[in-house]
Amino acid sequence: MAKKKSNKKLVAVDLFAGAGGFSLAAIQAGFEIKFAIENDPFAIKTYKKNILKLDSGKNATILDEDILSYSPYEIKNKILKDTKCDIILGGPPCQGFSTHRILNSGVKDPRNDLVLSYFDFVRALQPRVFLMENVPGILWERHKDYLQKFYEEGKKAGYHVFDPITLDARDFGVPQRRKRVFVLGIRGWAGAPLFEWPPQPTHAALGMKDPEKKVWVPCADVFEPAKDTDENDIHMKHGSTLVEAFRNTPPNGGSRKDSGRMLPCHEKHDGHKDVYGRIDPTAPAPTMTTACINPSKGRFVHPTEHHGITLRQAARIQTFPDDFIFEGGLIACGRQIGNAVPVELGKKLLEHIKNFLVDGGGGQAGTDLDCHTKHKEFENI
Repeated sequence: MAKKKSNKKLVAVDLFAGAGGFSLAAIQAGFEIKFAIENDPFAIKTYKKNILKLDSGKNATILDEDILSYSPYEIKNKILKDTKCDIILGGPPCQGFSTHRILNSGVKDPRNDLVLSYFDFVRALQPRVFLMENVPGILWERHKDYLQKFYEEGKKAGYHVFDPITLDARDFGVPQRRKRVFVLGIRGWAGAPLFEWPPQPTHAALGMKDPEKKVWVPCADVFEPAKDTDENDIHMKHGSTLVEAFRNTPPNGGSRKDSGRMLPCHEKHDGHKDVYGRIDPTAPAPTMTTACINPSKGRFVHPTEHHGITLRQAARIQTFPDDFIFEGGLIACGRQIGNAVPVELGKKLLEHIKNFLVDGGGGQAGTDLDCHTKHKEFENI
């Protein structure tokens, strides 16, 4: 007889919480947020406005200083006390690893040290599982020292740390092409290598011969009208020159070459082909960056109207519900949206992990694993 699944709410902690995308995903997956750390003032306002109104987030403590100013052990004693932490979430700021940074500009970036501060909390709180999210650039050769250190610390703390995996959000029902790296660690359980990670994608390209998978979700629905009272239903105001460029760009696609707007930077760097381009609503949207509301930064023009996408449309692409309100102006809100983990992607990953924690016995004390035993490729990075 199959074992009945538990409805128990597991305890989650969110580091580098931003506006709360990962926290919201955790709550939707059945976790309770115990505390979150974030020092961006607008993101904190957004987090409090939205996450703290939910039953599984209302008792969360928000720590609003730089993460490096906190002692993980003091926080454990003051906030968690006798409560055991089931999972630590978080994506350390990724600017130092961004693929948009050229040459060696990200090497030894002090922001990269935040990856290691994340693990200070892992050691102190000893969660059954930790899940770190970052941009694909973290896997570049130039950053190998940081990633190697992360794995070394995982081994010393008694965790089986899985190979870093790169997932595309569109493969999990998000209407967006967005690749991110996830690193999963499971504490001291000898069966950890048998855990299926990552979960199987739920969506694929049209024509894929897999009856179990749905077709990638197009982004057409995100352009449905928002409520009149939605304070995030706003977009950048453009000058007449830009509006004319948008008029020249054909609906549902179009790129810079159609707009007739050529700047010196475009001549020097031919890779800027998507700027001033329209989003194609028949396909998943492009990656929502921190500048996703600015058409000069990418393919962020409305499919048919002559302006950039609204904050609400960008948030919908990131699968935030319409009642999730972002605080701050256009730039601050766009940054929060672009930095967030897509809620639907986070939810699917965390549901998969939660089923393992509740029903599979994961994270129990046991053999101290050599996390590299089955992952030889990490011996030399």
